[in-house]
Amino acid sequence: MSGMFNPPHPGLTLREDVLPALGLGVGEAAAQLGVDRVTLSKVLNARAGISPLMALRLERWLGRERGGAAEVWLAQQAAYDLWQARQAAGSQDALARVHALAA
Repeated sequence: MSGMFNPPHPGLTLREDVLPALGLGVGEAAAQLGVDRVTLSKVLNARAGISPLMALRLERWLGRERGGAAEVWLAQQAAYDLWQARQAAGSQDALARVHALAA
């Protein structure tokens, strides 16, 4: 995963692939997921991440057999978050005071 270049936020997958494939708008999808429209909109626009609870909601909604496994959504979120953190840490020297353990 470390070689991956700028993985997409999982909300982008929901916004550009899942909702159009299901023919759903944000409001209807939010209602089916049991969240308010603002909450789902934040995820779809990468202003909020996929939480473990949201991943479970997606799993129940889409079904594991149709690509909705909670682990997949969380892995996508983790890849996105880690890439963002690496970029921020590299540009801010946030890890400069951290030294590797001696063997």
